[in-house]
Amino acid sequence: MSPADDYSVLASSPAAAAILTALVTSGPQSRVSLARKLGLSSAAVTKSARPLIDAGYLSELDATERTGPGAGRPASPLTVRADREFFLGVKLTGDELIGVVCDLTAKIRAVSHRPLRSSAVVDVLAEITAMTGELLDGPGNYRERTRRLGLAVSGDVDRASGLVRYSPFLRWRNVLLGKLAAAATGLVVTVENDVKALTTAEHWFGEGAGADSFALVTVGQGIGCGLVVNGRPVSGSHGVAGEIGHISVDAAGPQCHCGSRGCVEAIAGTSYIVAAAGTSTIDEAVAQARAGDPRVTAVFARAGEAIGLGIAAVANLVGPAHIVVSGEGLSAYDLFEPHIRSGFERQAFGAAADCPLSIRPLPFEEWARGAAAVSIQSRLVPLA
Repeated sequence: MSPADDYSVLASSPAAAAILTALVTSGPQSRVSLARKLGLSSAAVTKSARPLIDAGYLSELDATERTGPGAGRPASPLTVRADREFFLGVKLTGDELIGVVCDLTAKIRAVSHRPLRSSAVVDVLAEITAMTGELLDGPGNYRERTRRLGLAVSGDVDRASGLVRYSPFLRWRNVLLGKLAAAATGLVVTVENDVKALTTAEHWFGEGAGADSFALVTVGQGIGCGLVVNGRPVSGSHGVAGEIGHISVDAAGPQCHCGSRGCVEAIAGTSYIVAAAGTSTIDEAVAQARAGDPRVTAVFARAGEAIGLGIAAVANLVGPAHIVVSGEGLSAYDLFEPHIRSGFERQAFGAAADCPLSIRPLPFEEWARGAAAVSIQSRLVPLA
């Protein structure tokens, strides 16, 4: 049975979808444990799990535990057959595509990089199509078990419609990327803001797994933030919740591409740092700061403080239990860190200042994995 043939297994049974989601995100569990976790009877779990086993999504492990005191035979935990279905994920940057093939548990099975010679929509679609073929028809024979593609794009994205309203680094406005990519590749396509996609991966499979509330802040070309509250991602009515990069922390600060002044991103984004440092690349700016150049060191100090103020705003407004800081800009985190923490501690109100910050450097392959994670989530929880 192919993934295209068995969609009804999940679509017709919310309990089956909930069981598969729990096993995908939390690993092998007994039927009794699943019943407790999901608020179902053991009989309901057994009934709903059977079609998933028959369709090849689940299998039973050797018996390892008893179901309770005085119980009979030990329970046989259910586990996901991760290679039952595969998902493509592609992260779009201003000059490159990074693609991955992931299994049902978001483990990366294959990786591809393709340069973008142009950010024109037609050229980007051609490269996405070429990358899709390269990944699906290469070693691993993934095509037969792959029908979904996730795309992660910076900027203002409407996940429900696949519309990229605005992507500053691609210089796109109102591009129906989901519809265009589906027509070009023949796959079911999801499109999500790249930071929110990375947050989905961390919430389901990473640092935030099992957390009721947390925030993911990314530092790099842009400054982004993904939020999870009450166990669910927060997008807001217009899909732009968490855009801390466009919180103004200095009314007299530099002009931001959004039209405002003194935004966190206009002070701490990679392009601003390079311009303020008077260097050609961020690597040159980092090298000069580490060599002790006081002018460039001050640029990083100001950037770190702006990021800290932005993170404090998140802590004050949302009150997450945990904040993860990531992004390609973390290669210079030693230059940012004391200023991020001082800005955060100065601005965070009351107990919000106690919110732990953890640093998690993630390469762009993980952002592509985030795109695949959104596709997995859409498969299991269509309305998530």
